[in-house]
Amino acid sequence: MQDVQPQTINGIDTHAVTELLDMVVQDFTQGITKFEVTTAWAGGTATATRVESWQLGGNTLPRKFTIRTDEPEEFCGGNTAPNPQETLMAAMNACMTVGYVVGCAMHGIELEMLEIESEGELDLRGFFGLDDTVKPGYDKIQCTVHIKGNGTPEQFQAIHETVMATSPNFWNITNAVSVKPSLSVE
Repeated sequence: MQDVQPQTINGIDTHAVTELLDMVVQDFTQGITKFEVTTAWAGGTATATRVESWQLGGNTLPRKFTIRTDEPEEFCGGNTAPNPQETLMAAMNACMTVGYVVGCAMHGIELEMLEIESEGELDLRGFFGLDDTVKPGYDKIQCTVHIKGNGTPEQFQAIHETVMATSPNFWNITNAVSVKPSLSVE
């Protein structure tokens, strides 16, 4: 049996990615993941979101993180953390970044720089319910990906298209996702 040394490109162990991919190809249930968070009000407009664990292939794995949000002072907040809109775009950008970094690593492309800028405009008339014709969300979010490395423009374009087709958070934001809220009055 040959001893395979890990190959790390852009901080990604490409052999580990290949092993994970092979595992999912052999048994798709090993690739079923579940993520959950619990958000608690932290006073004013601040929140603290707890991440306790996640599931991969039916196994629960521990994670201990807190994600904080707050609003700017102009929105009656304490300006102590990013607001929910900023964290929404950050989550999309972060998910897409993983796709670019792993995609480049799997193609042997070493990155020098990767940055994603996202922006969108909201009309507060929608949030305040002042005008039924104004939605509370975005009409569009503009994203610009800045990437530099030893790949060709054609390679980067192919990876870009793959990320746009496979990034979970890009998909979640650009497609309707069924959300079923319920209310539990304590």
